[in-house]
Amino acid sequence: MKTLYLDIFSGISGDMFLGSMLDLGVEFDALEAELKKLNLEGYTLSANRRQKCAIDGVKFDVHLTCGDAADSDHDHSHSHEHSHEHSHSHEHSHGGDDGHGHSRNFAQISEMIHASALSDWVKQKSVAVFQRVANAEGKIHGMPPFEVHFHEVGAVDSIIDIVGGCIALELLGKPRVRSGPVIEGTGFIMCAHGRFPIPAPATLNILAERGVAITQCNEPNELITPTGAALIAEFAEDFGPMHNLTPEKVGFGLGTRDCETRPNVLRAVLGKETPSTGGNDWETDTISVLETNLDDISSEVLGDFVERALNAGALDVVHTPIQMKKNRPGVQLSVLCAEGDADKFSEMILRETSAFGVRRTSTERRKLQRETKTVTTPHGEVTVKLGLLKGEIVQVAPEYESCRAVAAQADVLLKAVYDAAVAAVR
Repeated sequence: MKTLYLDIFSGISGDMFLGSMLDLGVEFDALEAELKKLNLEGYTLSANRRQKCAIDGVKFDVHLTCGDAADSDHDHSHSHEHSHEHSHSHEHSHGGDDGHGHSRNFAQISEMIHASALSDWVKQKSVAVFQRVANAEGKIHGMPPFEVHFHEVGAVDSIIDIVGGCIALELLGKPRVRSGPVIEGTGFIMCAHGRFPIPAPATLNILAERGVAITQCNEPNELITPTGAALIAEFAEDFGPMHNLTPEKVGFGLGTRDCETRPNVLRAVLGKETPSTGGNDWETDTISVLETNLDDISSEVLGDFVERALNAGALDVVHTPIQMKKNRPGVQLSVLCAEGDADKFSEMILRETSAFGVRRTSTERRKLQRETKTVTTPHGEVTVKLGLLKGEIVQVAPEYESCRAVAAQADVLLKAVYDAAVAAVR
């Protein structure tokens, strides 16, 4: 699997992220075509090669064409929240109609995304990123997240940035995402809440909810916007320096402002991570392990949860008999998932089981290099999965569905097909 490393030494915003994805090779026409599936009006897109501090990259812009945008105090082709120059009140309005004509709350935006023809992965991830912003804004204003409003100008920008970012990652092949340490500027910004110190309130809450460490530098400007924070909070597995990453492509997404201490660019590195553990060539990754102990759940509900969680993308789901307090029999439910999916599956456990809490840990895996091939047996062709270590086949796993089909067609025992497939590999 490819790894995308976001080098956020100068922060991150929606347009910088999309610019970097386009510079890495995402096709602009493909991105635009996918965004049209939202049936969202009032904008056009552009992406141009420019330079920032002599660094060549892509500047991505949303140009608003709707009447409400034209009647507001924004330029038709402003660079929205990513320019870091306009008031944060333009991102989110929390009281419904704010004088610009229309507003969308989080519930409406979520409904629009789910009703579109986008892929299930893009829908799920887009809503998850929006959920992070809405959670942060709801906490600031003491209101339920689904009621948080995005006024017409801010809503169009946010939707393009967030949904577009998810589309771009899918077009890039859904690489695993890692991020550099979170660096933010200092000073103050003007937002709907008045003059506020950097980080902006929503940015701070989004990163805090994910448990991300923040370091401020001497740049007297905002570097990380709420949208940028939500994107890395949802997708980045961890936040640190590059580790054994062999770069294959490097892209630069350009911001609008000219910063004082660093180029206003996001560097995105796409490459392959190489193992460094004891000379072995196994693959490594980090996943989340979610656990909860249950003593009051029916077997039917538990079985249904296992099936639903696996269908939703969990890496594995198991339940183990345990003895709980007061000598009551119970089960320990464990869900293994990608770190970026931990919040989704935590909510799923809390909603769909009798759990009152979920324990979350991050753990590192060692995985054999995998290869799939077709082998010929006396009963027919069977697909097998091979596990390799230092070029040696150490595991052979015939695929169940392939074996079952061959066994049925040849009218032989399933075990006979399994044994024949393994023998064919050996």
